[in-house]
Amino acid sequence: MKYFWGIAFAVVCTLLGVGLIFLVSSQPRGTPVQLSPPPTASPVTVHVTGAVNEPGVYRLPPGSRVEEAILAAGGAVPEADLSLINLAMLVEDGMQIWVPALIEEEPRVEEQERSPTYEAPEVLININTASQNELESLPRIGPVIAAEIIRYRQANGPFHRKEDIQEVKGIGPVTFEKISELITVGGSPME
Repeated sequence: MKYFWGIAFAVVCTLLGVGLIFLVSSQPRGTPVQLSPPPTASPVTVHVTGAVNEPGVYRLPPGSRVEEAILAAGGAVPEADLSLINLAMLVEDGMQIWVPALIEEEPRVEEQERSPTYEAPEVLININTASQNELESLPRIGPVIAAEIIRYRQANGPFHRKEDIQEVKGIGPVTFEKISELITVGGSPME
């Protein structure tokens, strides 16, 4: 019986060996798996406006920062106030990046004396509804401060009293004194 188990064991080992040789030497069947390259992220499109050299719409690589968007727009102009925006923020597709300008300071006394004579408008200017051009028609209110007034009322709602305009950055008591008789918040001229 020992002899029989020895022969059976030899036959099984031989068959396993032949099967292993056949398996290793045969060509693979089926189609090989092809790995695709990882998808390329699409660029983000942003609108850069305000105090930059070349405002416009720019396409940036994914993961870009606000600073890179401003550089794509030719960089900030010297009057830009970059301290008011987060340059390290990641940009998102469709984002608008507005670069503010520095607020003009109150002119010195020497400059006030040299300024041309101002002619008062025929009607009072409603600071709650006035356009950029209407605001610029007031003495000591240039494009930057006029834009700041519009931004202030969009963010905070209408002015309740004309004195409230002094809460706008760039308008101090001297400027308010020059424009107080020329402005209104609506309704009667006494407001």
